[in-house]
Amino acid sequence: MPGNVRPVVDERDGLLAFLAQQRDVLRLAAYGLSDEQARLTPTRSALSVGGLIKHVTNTERHWMDVVAQRGSPGHGSRDYVEDFRLAEGETLADMLAAYAAAAEETEEIVAGIADLGQPVPVPRGAPWFPDDADAWPVRWVLLHLIEETARHAGHADIIREHIDGATTYPLIAAAEGWPSTPWMQPWKPGG
Repeated sequence: MPGNVRPVVDERDGLLAFLAQQRDVLRLAAYGLSDEQARLTPTRSALSVGGLIKHVTNTERHWMDVVAQRGSPGHGSRDYVEDFRLAEGETLADMLAAYAAAAEETEEIVAGIADLGQPVPVPRGAPWFPDDADAWPVRWVLLHLIEETARHAGHADIIREHIDGATTYPLIAAAEGWPSTPWMQPWKPGG
């Protein structure tokens, strides 16, 4: 994963590339963590790196259910707080695999949509959705997923730094095998 999004060729490519970059940054916050570390909540919030990955996975799946108009099984009945926690028996590897599968499905669904202006019904029943709008375009959904993922990638950065001091660029350097430089050393376990 490079530190920046590659040049994009059009709107669809740009939206998907920026979403992929934010997913990579969020996944990177989990690089080298054990399941126990992925469950840690070292700040005043109840957020953990593993729980954030679980939440964005569920959120992305929900939005693709809405875009594909296939309903969202169980989304409204999920416990909001539990959506941010790894449950007993859930592992970081499981969450990362589920996130990769959700990302792949998003790419497939969006590839099958001819016009990013296609209307997507505004979900009902949550106070943060407007009552005066019936639909948003697919491009709005993609921008919202970028926003949601970026927000939680930032949370994960802070949590990870509290766990072991690791920050984004040293983690990228470790994950990508970048060489050491005078101004940055790749992250090392226990380092």
